[in-house]
Amino acid sequence: MGRQPNLAAWLVLAVLALFVPSSAAAQIKTTDTRWSFHLPLPSGVTGAESLAFDGKGEGPYAGVSDGRVLKWGGSAAGWTTFAHSANYRKIPLCTAGVVPSEETESMCGRPLGLQFHAKTGDLYIADAYLGLMRVGPGGGEAEVLATGADGAPFNFVNGLDVDQATGDVYFTDSSATYPRRFNTEIMMNADATGRLLKYDARSGRVTVLKAGLPYPNGVAVSPDGAHVVVAHTVPCQAFRYTLRGSKAGQYELLAELPGYPDNVRRDGKGGYWVSLNQEKQRLDAAPGAAPVKHLVGVRLDADGVEVEELTAAKGVTLSDVAERKGQLWLGSVELEYVGLIA
Repeated sequence: MGRQPNLAAWLVLAVLALFVPSSAAAQIKTTDTRWSFHLPLPSGVTGAESLAFDGKGEGPYAGVSDGRVLKWGGSAAGWTTFAHSANYRKIPLCTAGVVPSEETESMCGRPLGLQFHAKTGDLYIADAYLGLMRVGPGGGEAEVLATGADGAPFNFVNGLDVDQATGDVYFTDSSATYPRRFNTEIMMNADATGRLLKYDARSGRVTVLKAGLPYPNGVAVSPDGAHVVVAHTVPCQAFRYTLRGSKAGQYELLAELPGYPDNVRRDGKGGYWVSLNQEKQRLDAAPGAAPVKHLVGVRLDADGVEVEELTAAKGVTLSDVAERKGQLWLGSVELEYVGLIA
């Protein structure tokens, strides 16, 4: 008969087990986007910063560098113009393609965040320069819904999402100091003049939910509509703004992120996809050390825990990861194509 186990030793092991996670629990799935399929954008345009799908599942729709929102109609139809600002048709420089988009986007518009309201078929557009916009299910010229709130004009409208139950729109104005063209200065100067806003679909009124924010970017309404997740490009964090209940109005840290985030999207599993423009700079990296993997996106569960990551070749950046029927559609504000991981 073997020796009886020491009771004290068993207690120590039991306590340690509570604090040491198993390797399975700590494992994070990694997907390499280098093998994604590429859908080239039309010649002369770049930067599908945000992607959206309509209520019929068609798309993706993508806002691009010349101020238009394009629609992907399959390999036969390709990309077609779905929406544009009033200026796009009025100002010849917008369609001529002879001047860099950086010089014309303040006039022609630069659509960033996109999202449909499935019930009405309306597409809401966060245009960096022109404000919060909307176009009907048939597309065409988008109308401007709002250009400011609480007496302060929008300066850099950026991320956007729609509460599908109410039709209300949540969006960000990334800085009251710098427009999109000078977004690097927001980071360099630690600008904290951004705002989280709400557009009430019934009254048409815009309210400021939270001000004094450092580079608020992507926005996602939680699956139950109880809160809104906001990505802060600097300082690489995601926050949760509670919309109802005893904690309504509270702004709490949801996750520390391994890189500089752009858009946030629901993932269909109760969590969120967060695209990353680049990973954090590693100050502790040894000189001559092998380069770390290049992260371009992470999936967070409902509690903000990272459960999956996307990697890419150096130089590739993502601004959106949109999950649709088990597929990942990849948008980038810099690249000339939309990616697809089936």
